[in-house]
Amino acid sequence: MAQTVVAALSVTHEVTVVCGRPSYDPTERRAWRLWRTERSDSLQNANVKIIRVGSTDYSRAEMRRRVLNYLTYVALSVPMALAVRCDVVLGMTDPPFEGIVAAFVALLKGKPLVYNVRDMYPDMAVGGSIVKAGLLSRVWEILHRWALRRATRVVALGQDMRERIVAKGVWPERVEVVRDGAEIREAGSEPAVDPEVVRAIRGDFQFVLVHAGNLGFYGAWETLIEAARKLADDGIGLVFVGDGAQRGEIEAAAAGCTNVRFLPFFPASKIASVLAAPDAHVVTVRRGLEGVIVPSKVYGIIAAGKPIVAVAGRETDVAKIGEERGFAVSADPDDATQVADLVRRISRNAEMLQQMGRAARGAANDYGRQTELRKFVRIIEEAHRG
Repeated sequence: MAQTVVAALSVTHEVTVVCGRPSYDPTERRAWRLWRTERSDSLQNANVKIIRVGSTDYSRAEMRRRVLNYLTYVALSVPMALAVRCDVVLGMTDPPFEGIVAAFVALLKGKPLVYNVRDMYPDMAVGGSIVKAGLLSRVWEILHRWALRRATRVVALGQDMRERIVAKGVWPERVEVVRDGAEIREAGSEPAVDPEVVRAIRGDFQFVLVHAGNLGFYGAWETLIEAARKLADDGIGLVFVGDGAQRGEIEAAAAGCTNVRFLPFFPASKIASVLAAPDAHVVTVRRGLEGVIVPSKVYGIIAAGKPIVAVAGRETDVAKIGEERGFAVSADPDDATQVADLVRRISRNAEMLQQMGRAARGAANDYGRQTELRKFVRIIEEAHRG
C-alpha cells in the first residue's frame, strides 16, 4: 500500500521515501551499501526519490534476525530522515515501531505527523505471542500512545481499528479511516485467468476454500485446521497459498489431513487467477486481535466477486461489513465445529454462493482504491495546512 500512496501523492507533490533493503522477495534483494538513491521501476515519476539505507535483510521467516533488520533500519534511517527537507512526515507500521520513530523525527524537525497505522503494535506482538507481556511491552505501549496522540492525523485501515486507537486516548476527530480498497476494473478489462493456476489450486476437490497471503501470527490457524479435518469426508478442500512465520507450525498441525494443501505464492501476474480459483476465500483474525490487524486482501477478493468465510469475531470489519453487505458469513475463531458447519452449509447452497458473489462485486464498487487514495492525499494536505 505504501507504493500506491506514494504514487498518489507524487501526482501533485514531491515525495522522498526513506526505507531499508527489501527482505521479503528474494528477487528484490540489493547488495549492501550504507545508502543509495533509487528510482522505482513501477513509479516512473520525477517527483519520487527513494533513499534506501543499508539495513540488514534477513528473511521474514527468521523472526529473531528480523529484529536486526528493524534496529539497523532505525539507526541508519533517522539521521537520513532528519537531513531530508519536507513539509509533512508520514509514518507507517513497518517496522513495527516506525510510528514512534516517525513521531520523534517529526518532533525534531518541527513538522506535522501523519501516522498510518497498518498493524497495531505492541497489541499485535503481545496478542500474537511474539512478545511476552512485561516491561518491554509496557514501555512500547507508552511510547506508542505518545506517538498516536502527537500525530496531527492518524489513519486507520478500518472502523474496528479506529475504535482501538480512540480507546488509547486519541481525539476521535484526529482519527480517520482510509481503507486499502479494491482495484476496480472496467468491464472487459479484467486480466485473463490462467487455467493451470486454477487447476493447481482446485485439484480434485468438489468445493475449495482458499487462504491466500501471509501465514503470520494473526490467524486462528488451529481452528481452521480442526475445521478442515471435520470436512475431510465432504469433498471440501482447504488450500493455503503463501508463506510466513507460522507456515511450519500450520503444516505440522495439518499432518495427515488429506484435504489441506499448501502452495507457495504465485507471481504477481497470477493474482487474479488465485482470486478466481476457489469457491470462497477465508479471512481469519484470531480472538483478541480484532482491530489490531485489518486484512486488506478482503478488497481484492470482493472485486473478484468471491464470497468470504470470515473466521473472526463479529466486531471485525470483515465480518461486520461482510454480513451487512451480504458477501461474507462469519464464524467464531475459537469454534472449529461452527466453522465446519458454516462451510458445509454454503458448499451445498449454490444459489447462496451466487448471491454472495454478486453482493461482493456490488460492495467492491463502494471501496474503490482511487477513492480511498484521494482521502489519504486530502489528509496529508490538510496536515500541511494545519
